[in-house]
Amino acid sequence: MSTIEPPSQQWLARARAHLDALTKPLGSLGRLEDFAAQMVSIRQQDYAERLRKAVYVFAADHGVTAEGVSAYPSEVTRQMVLNFLAHGAAINVLAKLHGVEMSVVDVGVDADFDGIDGLLHRKVRRGTRNMMREPAMSKEEVTEAIEVGLDLADDSKAKGHSLVAVGEMGIGNTTAASAITSLLTRRPADLITGKGTGLDTEALKHKCRIIEVVSRKYFGESGSDAWRDPLDVLRIVGGLEIAAMTGFILGVARHGVAVVVDGFISTAAAAIAFALAPAVRGYLFAGHKSEEPGHQALLDYLELKPILTLNMRLGEGTGAVLAMPILESAMCLYNQMATFESAGVSEAKD
Repeated sequence: MSTIEPPSQQWLARARAHLDALTKPLGSLGRLEDFAAQMVSIRQQDYAERLRKAVYVFAADHGVTAEGVSAYPSEVTRQMVLNFLAHGAAINVLAKLHGVEMSVVDVGVDADFDGIDGLLHRKVRRGTRNMMREPAMSKEEVTEAIEVGLDLADDSKAKGHSLVAVGEMGIGNTTAASAITSLLTRRPADLITGKGTGLDTEALKHKCRIIEVVSRKYFGESGSDAWRDPLDVLRIVGGLEIAAMTGFILGVARHGVAVVVDGFISTAAAAIAFALAPAVRGYLFAGHKSEEPGHQALLDYLELKPILTLNMRLGEGTGAVLAMPILESAMCLYNQMATFESAGVSEAKD
């Protein structure tokens, strides 16, 4: 974490100056100019090649599903991993459409995938423990899951990826993300917990009670001013895919690569990474704003503005991949537009 440096302020200023020199009124491309400037400051070079895009989908199960916090049974995680590998999910369609290389990572699914091709086999254990009964992970398991993400970030760098997205699949993971959100932002569970896969009102109240009980048991009241170790938060409430995404985000930031976080779950991982290494924030783009209420709380915590708002709550990395063409458009404008000088166009009068 100590090796992660913030993006270059010198390159940011250089990018801003170049954007101001393009044949357009100052600032007229709005947030596209912000995106381009941030990308240049991350890469610390004027690069004109096409972005090499990738999405990593991390999958794991959660022991807390035994408490009835999800409308879907836990075996759906395994079934959806197989659907990813069969190219039948929404993320497969979007990744193919937008030229994004896709990798599916089993970091903790409660199933046996031995002999199945196309899957990155990185299982730490078959799902987390039930956070209501005991911490979701041991210290060793948290470390191992984070190292899975760090190793995959190294692989991504070796492949030459210049823009990566993180997504996830894991029945029960909105409960883990809600607990992380409550503990990091110090907001009560009922304000940041949503229906996830489609809970009814009573089931949602039950889910909130689970999160409050776990929070008080290990950390005291949700609004407590006591310092909370981000790794302890991650260890106690899970999950394995969130830990792996945390490691991946830390790793790509260390390598100077931009990362687009998807929705609620992956933003929870980004929040843990930021709490561990604040310089990470300069490498983050928020792909979209999820319908989960806790997502806005995390975006506020990270001081990130979403690129898209499409009322989505699917996960898988779908919102992040949909945002990638926006970032790609910003870079094309930055690299291919003429300047006032090169086009012989008069600039605005002072």
